[in-house]
Amino acid sequence: MTLAMSADERETFLAGVHVGVLSVADEAGRAPLSVPVWYLYEPGGDIAFITARDSRKMDLVRKAGRVSLVAQDGEPPYRYASVEGPVVAIQDPARPDDRRTMAERYLGAENAARYLASTQDVADTMVMVRFRPEHWYTRDYTER
Repeated sequence: MTLAMSADERETFLAGVHVGVLSVADEAGRAPLSVPVWYLYEPGGDIAFITARDSRKMDLVRKAGRVSLVAQDGEPPYRYASVEGPVVAIQDPARPDDRRTMAERYLGAENAARYLASTQDVADTMVMVRFRPEHWYTRDYTER
């Protein structure tokens, strides 16, 4: 029995609501930058996240041109998917509809509306980054 997820299983899992951990190569001599992010994913598509245009994270993303993302279940039985690939698009600024979709995914409609209102002053500084999944590493410790 393998612990690796099938292609369908990993894509379904990644499409679920998880806070991801994004990693991107850093300058020489430093470990990769790894930070939690909200993300969007539909099976077979690209993965998207939103960040500030002038953030350290975005600077490193532009320089590296590749990122990785890990999503996991935090409770047993554990499952996780790690995916890595090239950045394929940067939408600058992020569209309001994309920001709303992302916020509603993680906060629900009511709390998303409050979040978007409270971050309205920085909305035009946010960018949406899309990357294409190329390499996957997964584990599923549930009974299958």
